[in-house]
Amino acid sequence: MKRKNHFPKLALGLSIMFAMSSLTQAEVVTSIKPLGFIAAAIAEGVTPVTVVLPDGASEHDYALRPSDIRRIKNADLLVWVGPEMESFITRSASQLPANKNLELTALPVIQSHLVGEDDHDHPSLQANAINTANSSDRELSDSHSHQGTYNLHIWMSPEMALMSATAIHDRLVQSMPAQKIKLDSNLSQFKDSLGDADKQISKQLSKVKDNRYYVFHDAYTYFEQHYGLSPLGYFTVNPEIQPGAQKLHEIRTQLTEHKAQCVFAEPQFRPAVIDAVSRGTGVRKGTLDPLGSNISLSQDSYVKFLSQLSSQYVSCLKPMN
Repeated sequence: MKRKNHFPKLALGLSIMFAMSSLTQAEVVTSIKPLGFIAAAIAEGVTPVTVVLPDGASEHDYALRPSDIRRIKNADLLVWVGPEMESFITRSASQLPANKNLELTALPVIQSHLVGEDDHDHPSLQANAINTANSSDRELSDSHSHQGTYNLHIWMSPEMALMSATAIHDRLVQSMPAQKIKLDSNLSQFKDSLGDADKQISKQLSKVKDNRYYVFHDAYTYFEQHYGLSPLGYFTVNPEIQPGAQKLHEIRTQLTEHKAQCVFAEPQFRPAVIDAVSRGTGVRKGTLDPLGSNISLSQDSYVKFLSQLSSQYVSCLKPMN
């Protein structure tokens, strides 16, 4: 009796399994966690969202692992700020098809809201401006302008967060048209919850908005301008570069002369200079987490992130007993 050859069937079965496996691995990948918060709100119930940058790491000096590169290559959509913020993403992003590569600072609507690193009076960043986000200008710019002179911490702006959410929504509708109703609902829910949180945070921060303080690095400008806070300044633009002796003397003088109430460190960077410059001044020390490292991705994680940041400000800036 002739033995049947089952290898063709086995090979076919394995190829189907691999194909199904590759389908189930499809996901939205974001460079950093705050963008993951925004993407998770839009992709809820549609597709998974994962983050490249591990908790506790810094976007300023991270190097991709082989598993990160594979994840980006297989992504339905990669969401990142841009090469001046996450240089570790640039090469992998350039190898993706244009429709799977969402570089947020290449969007004209977001470009028009960027401020210079030393610009504190940008007219387009006004409090309570969330609902004015222009959703009609959503296409990628054909040319990527150099943005090294701009503050690129766009997730700190509730207004630009909504613009980012809209861009993610539009890309996912293009790639998953059958999910349009769910994606539309998610975007609407994000807009509503963000609007509600914005009102609550404005009320919470209004009680401390005139109190002066220093932050560790220049990550909070959009948040501070949106809510009308009163920073004295920051220790450094690049957290990898420690401020020099002259800069520290200047900061210490301002802490005293302007009666600063707080200096803020960050979980990713706890430099000894903060202890040194505040020692003997009576100034409180607080912590701001610009990446929301202790928050898990969920549909309401971005709102939680903003609320946590607000509470971190208030805890250090509230009146001393």
